[in-house]
Amino acid sequence: MLDIIPNKEELVSLVGTSLYDVWKEFSTIIEKHYDMNFLWNTGGKLWKYEKKYSRGGKTLCALYARKNCIGFMVIFGKKERLKFEETKEQWSKEIQEQYDASQTYHDGKWMMFELTDASLFDDFISLLKIKRKPNRK
Repeated sequence: MLDIIPNKEELVSLVGTSLYDVWKEFSTIIEKHYDMNFLWNTGGKLWKYEKKYSRGGKTLCALYARKNCIGFMVIFGKKERLKFEETKEQWSKEIQEQYDASQTYHDGKWMMFELTDASLFDDFISLLKIKRKPNRK
């Protein structure tokens, strides 16, 4: 856990203004659909910051930030993978390719997307809906 939560200026300095705007917009969309707690952490070896959304001990997703880059991660367990695979052809090419390329571990398939704009936000929210129904209207 971080002692200091990054403020807007720190994130803008790290990722740049345009990516900060993408980060902020996607955070707002997640928070509009889901009443979640979020926790700031260091981002491990590859990222400076992690903003993890969870509720009741279950993680929904996480956003990541590093120099000039932001990421979105969602992890699908076995049931969620089955749900996705039943409708795989309906997903955009980018989502299908990332799903196929993502590593499957004992605890699930870890899908990391680098965000550059808002073009896949609808797909990302649909992925989250496989994990958990939105609990906000």
